[in-house]
Amino acid sequence: MTIELIQATKTIRGITHIKPTSLTLETGHFNVLLGQTGSGKTSLIKLMAGLDPLASGQILMDGEDVSRLSTQKRNISLVHQFFVNYPHMTVFDNIASPLKVAGMPKSEIQGRVEEAADILQLRPMLNRRPQELSGGQQQRCALARAIAKESRAVFLDEPLANLDYKLREELREQLPELFAGRGAVVVYATSEPEEALLLGGKTALMEDGHVTQFGPTAEIYRQPANLTAARVFSDPPINAAEIVKTGTTARLKSGVSWDMRGAPANLPDGVYTVAIRPHHVTPYATTEADVSMQGTVLVTELSGSESSAHFQMGDVAWVSLAHGVHPYEVGEDHQFYMDVDKAFYFGPDGSLVQ
Repeated sequence: MTIELIQATKTIRGITHIKPTSLTLETGHFNVLLGQTGSGKTSLIKLMAGLDPLASGQILMDGEDVSRLSTQKRNISLVHQFFVNYPHMTVFDNIASPLKVAGMPKSEIQGRVEEAADILQLRPMLNRRPQELSGGQQQRCALARAIAKESRAVFLDEPLANLDYKLREELREQLPELFAGRGAVVVYATSEPEEALLLGGKTALMEDGHVTQFGPTAEIYRQPANLTAARVFSDPPINAAEIVKTGTTARLKSGVSWDMRGAPANLPDGVYTVAIRPHHVTPYATTEADVSMQGTVLVTELSGSESSAHFQMGDVAWVSLAHGVHPYEVGEDHQFYMDVDKAFYFGPDGSLVQ
């Protein structure tokens, strides 16, 4: 099973929400749409699901053009971040609702509902109403409905966003197993890079209504094709600044410089952008090659076992993210260390040159 978009676009009242997009999504792994709020993830899902019309282009499912088919005829399931269940129905009837609409025999409905309920640990709750369930159980109910329907495609639009941390972590680990071997194309939208990495599979990075890069998730993380892709796939935001390369020396406007090694050292002299993720900028040296820099602490945060510091260095503001608790003081000058071997270099057009 595949979903193929061919130069698909979406326009609402003259405003383009999805720019020409060509993409092939397959079974066997999660297909993640990763981007910030407003990047076009939900718009693209609605397009594939048939909830919004195409302005131009085509959408194929297993080679069949479904561009003009209704949502019902596409045989898809959609799970939102909000708990969309029918309040007047029991959990059993909520899970069974699309099967009843399809006219499936009662005996088959019973078997499918019970199987989905067992997978999502809902068997003891089948006779309850949604309002009697916790938030996590309500979302499990919505997921069970998608599993029981055995759709050709399952669209999960930030399904864990409204759950508490513990439930989110628990379901995030279970999701790949829930849909493994079911033959459906699974599309998962998220704004969290960490979630994309945990789900694995393939990721489409989205920015301003178009896909900036698509491929195996780990590969995209390690080799973003351009600065836009690097920014999408970094939380906190990736640090970036202009450098001047002369010989093998790279120099920031602040005066910080270092020797470039490996392939970057062979780049022609000129102006480039260096980008490095916050966890490679720390208040302690991690390698002998680390470059020392000083910045004024603007904001500091402690999250679990990690400390972050936003600091001003010359005309740029960067972020450090490090394990442990570190005694930052807002307004103080603090020493930081950059692991330059983990840096990316981008040319004037924003493309990766490393």
